[in-house]
Amino acid sequence: MTLSEEILTLKKECGAVILAHNYCSDEVQDVADFVGDSLQLSIKARDVAAPVIVFCGVRFMAETAKILSPGSTVLHPVPDAGCPMAEMATAEAVREFRAAHPDHILVAYVNSTAETKAEVDICVTSANAERIVASLPADRPVLFLPDRNLGANVAKNLGRAIDLWPGYCPIHDRITVESVQAAKAAHPNALFLCHPECRPEVVALADHALSTGGMLRFIADAPETEFIIGTESGILHRLSLDAAGKKLYPLAPLPVCHDMKKISLEDVLQALRTRTPVIELPADVIEKARRPIERMLAVHD
Repeated sequence: MTLSEEILTLKKECGAVILAHNYCSDEVQDVADFVGDSLQLSIKARDVAAPVIVFCGVRFMAETAKILSPGSTVLHPVPDAGCPMAEMATAEAVREFRAAHPDHILVAYVNSTAETKAEVDICVTSANAERIVASLPADRPVLFLPDRNLGANVAKNLGRAIDLWPGYCPIHDRITVESVQAAKAAHPNALFLCHPECRPEVVALADHALSTGGMLRFIADAPETEFIIGTESGILHRLSLDAAGKKLYPLAPLPVCHDMKKISLEDVLQALRTRTPVIELPADVIEKARRPIERMLAVHD
């Protein structure tokens, strides 16, 4: 029996659902029940009715699954698969900001820890950030955390002043204007799609700035056949399946999130065998962090 076959057998035995992010390794995506971006995974975690959720992604995503499905056992196969951006905005620092700026609306990208989510007013994903911020009262100042790039791109598109936390995604922040220009020169007929976590000057070169889920839908439906992909390389696997026959060009150097790639099939199998490692969060953190996520989903729905 192969590793994948053993995982599928154990998953059925314990009634587990496997959720995986678009940036995970190819083989992990292939055994998942659902693969998506942060917004899609948040909705799936909220709606799934499973005693066990195996979350393949970085820790804040597994925490979000626990917050939205507190009655489920949420397994995160590799506990040290974290998100550097999420660690750039601690709950303590956010509390200090609120104390000093009580009039601000605090908006947290879902790429934040559960403890930080518990301190903010509403959450957003890259797919809905612009829509959510546009829905906020125009007479209130807004702090966007922790991603300065996503926040700056939202501010530019809305024409709204937004205070930005000094955080960023190390993977997307390393994508440069020069690398995009080189790709465009090599593939002049290709559309350039990038993630809105990229720097504003990179987004300015894009034909479209989209979440990973948005990229998948756009490429599958577009009449164009060539695309330069400005996001983490894991999405190329899904694109090869969902947009077969279209030409996909990654940037150089290849953007790779090593934390997303830490989870292997062996780790997923071990998690199912042992029902560990379990995501544990204090009840008060779950309750407080659920509110801004539910506010986000209410606007989205």
